[in-house]
Amino acid sequence: MTYEALNVKTPAPVLSWAGHPLGSAEIQMAKNVASLPFVFKHVALMPDVHLGKGALVGSVIATKEAVMPAAVGVDIGCGMAAVQLPFHAHQLDGKLKAIRQDIEAAIPVGFEQNKEVSKTAANWQGWRDFQHLHRGVQDVQGKAMKQLGSLGGGNHFLEVCLDTNDQVWLMLHSGSRHIGNRLAQCHINTAKGLMKLMDQRLPDPDLAYFVAGTPEFAAYWHDLQWAQDYARANREVMLVRFRRVIEQHLAGGKPTQPQLTVNCHHNYAEQEVHFGTEVYVTRKGAVRARSEDYGIIPGSMGAKSFIVKGKGSADSFCSCSHGAGRQMSRSQAKKRFSVDDLVQQTAGIECRKDPGVIDEIPGAYKSIEAVMSQQADLVEIVATLRQVVCVKG
Repeated sequence: MTYEALNVKTPAPVLSWAGHPLGSAEIQMAKNVASLPFVFKHVALMPDVHLGKGALVGSVIATKEAVMPAAVGVDIGCGMAAVQLPFHAHQLDGKLKAIRQDIEAAIPVGFEQNKEVSKTAANWQGWRDFQHLHRGVQDVQGKAMKQLGSLGGGNHFLEVCLDTNDQVWLMLHSGSRHIGNRLAQCHINTAKGLMKLMDQRLPDPDLAYFVAGTPEFAAYWHDLQWAQDYARANREVMLVRFRRVIEQHLAGGKPTQPQLTVNCHHNYAEQEVHFGTEVYVTRKGAVRARSEDYGIIPGSMGAKSFIVKGKGSADSFCSCSHGAGRQMSRSQAKKRFSVDDLVQQTAGIECRKDPGVIDEIPGAYKSIEAVMSQQADLVEIVATLRQVVCVKG
């Protein structure tokens, strides 16, 4: 057991796997959530926990008959995908820069989107249901179709990695793009409006919620599941393109057979059974880790990453961390570090080394080794990866 119960006087206890003292703002945010009457059993904080909006990033919140859209967040379905390929390190020699350039040409990053809607994107089954989504997104279907198969910005990335046997892995981090953000904002605004109408006093306005059985809850839950499916499909489309780039460089374009593929959310909500009770589980920066689940826990762009298998820990609601977690804000990182620091901390990695990615410098993140040591009871490590190419959003 690597968790401790925080000394907070709340109706629901707070169990923390962080392994370090939380700051006063983090404790207050945990208390705010744990004081809500519909929280089930306890709140679980993962080892990479840090400040978020409404709820801590790295928190797992089980609820009965209610869900909080801001706790899920605006990048609905954000998560990771990875694939193990039958290539080895020596095959990459002298090709890293060309591979990075071809990845950037094949997959739009940042604010970019596909110039045309690909056949794969157009054939996605989710479009059949688009007309039933919130009316506030009906004007952006074209944009959503062009963004299916694009990375986005911030901490999203594509990486070519090597495991401890020098075998090649591809890994990426992305979510539901503009459409997920718009859907989230529409429903968050509705929830906040309902709280005002009901004169419901909350410890934080971002903890506005919907009650199961109401039309507003049903509408949000429908759109949430749609956006989560969109995010998963987005990663699948990118992973196929990513593989083609690597196969072109390492196999003359010949298709290969993946040896293991993982695709997991870490910002989402689902109905699950825990402690014999059906509840809504919100994982805000956390990965499901049942005994049969594979997960991905990335470090920073200069640190190790891990493919893991869950141990089904009941106390964590079968969850684990979603990464290293930031130890300083983006603005703090830009003030603290220089391009020279970035060059030093990403030595040996083919990636951007310019002022535009200083906020993603490895030094802005917690130690991934420390994070992993705090969750030995939650997951077992299947593969340890180090990146050799990193494309940032």
